[in-house]
Amino acid sequence: MWGGRFGGGPSVIMQQINASIPVDKRLWREDIAGSKAHACMLAAQGILSAEDAAAIIDGLDRISEEFDTQGVPERMDLEDIHMTVEHRLSELIGPAAGRLHTARSRNDQVATDFKLWTKRMAARMADAIAELQTVLVARAEEHAGTIMPGFTHLQVAQPVTLGHHLLAYVEMLARDHARFRQVTTLAGECPLGAAALAGTGFAIDRESTARTLGFDKPTANSLDSVSDRDFALDFLSAASLCSLHLSRLAEELILWASPPFGFARLSDDWSTGSSIMPQKRNPDAAELVRGHSGRIVGLFTGLMITMKGLPLAYSKDMQDDKAPTFEAADLLELSLAALAGTVESVTFNPERMRALAESGYATATDLADWLVREAGIPFREAHHITGRAVKAAEEHECDLAGLSLEQLQAIDERIDARVYDVLSVEASVASRTSYGGTAPVRVREQVARWKERLG
Repeated sequence: MWGGRFGGGPSVIMQQINASIPVDKRLWREDIAGSKAHACMLAAQGILSAEDAAAIIDGLDRISEEFDTQGVPERMDLEDIHMTVEHRLSELIGPAAGRLHTARSRNDQVATDFKLWTKRMAARMADAIAELQTVLVARAEEHAGTIMPGFTHLQVAQPVTLGHHLLAYVEMLARDHARFRQVTTLAGECPLGAAALAGTGFAIDRESTARTLGFDKPTANSLDSVSDRDFALDFLSAASLCSLHLSRLAEELILWASPPFGFARLSDDWSTGSSIMPQKRNPDAAELVRGHSGRIVGLFTGLMITMKGLPLAYSKDMQDDKAPTFEAADLLELSLAALAGTVESVTFNPERMRALAESGYATATDLADWLVREAGIPFREAHHITGRAVKAAEEHECDLAGLSLEQLQAIDERIDARVYDVLSVEASVASRTSYGGTAPVRVREQVARWKERLG
């Protein structure tokens, strides 16, 4: 490959550190697509004969069939997927294979291949996110009126509905979906034709190759074309945020499935047992999703550090861009599928949820709001009155609704019997009718919106 410049070959260790074929063989589909587009463009521009172009295209199609059925060979002396394809092409069609690399470099070739892969995988992640959203929406519809405690600081705060809680993750995932779609938009410029770093003197048609490969247009600066890895960082950034959201959902499922909470029971398909304790039902799938999040964030951080000090244009450090991106994509896709299966099959315990919602004086805010609304008391004063009512309920070992009217009026005489209309958890939840609120009627509206949006 190096021609006449080098008198000897690389050492074994040099081959091992320099070769990337074990990693970048994943790009074989993109590499062949880019090579076919390049060959067609060279022929259309009269740079490559029609006969050579036909032979190259036929050879690339044969290689595609081989790789699809037999896998990609890993010859360390060929270094990467680009030389692996070119070498096999030369075995199939002879010297004409050497004309394929006219007016291009491995620098713009790898940037194009990697960007094509990233665009494809970003679209795939968006589809997987939509599948998880669909599962969450279905469970939210099922539990639009199921009462559970809402928490702040992991303390019982106000009653909400399980459907409302699950829809919160649908909203989070919607932002993740948009970020992955943005990855494909930002990766819309084709680097092919930038060559090594300065462009080429051949009369190529970069607009043609860009269109053929599904890009919006060619990149406008050859130096930036071969040194840009923003698209990979954008992908990893989107993956990191999505994995963070998945980790939060996984953590809640882990808590809910624990006996102290008792909100949920995970199915046998998505839990495991213990080698020594026969009673255990471990939420391993959710725990692994939570763990994957840390790995994905670490992969994002690692590539940012790799790229932060590189001068223009291409440096060999950039060969380490693909491994973290590939690994993050694998981890995230697996996490999305695992959570979709877990959420779809989990069994919720509405009775336990409702009991805990009643146990933490969760309707205290409703009492304060009633004092403001019905008795005209300033909220800060109403807050203090309610605090005394909570203290009284603690002393009598009951919830707020369990206090008699006389006990409540002993705290403040402006309280009357109408207050009991707001002190139950059902009344509290039903009253939260503001847009985006937890009232079942609002939850069902949001479910309908999401069902239409997700198709």
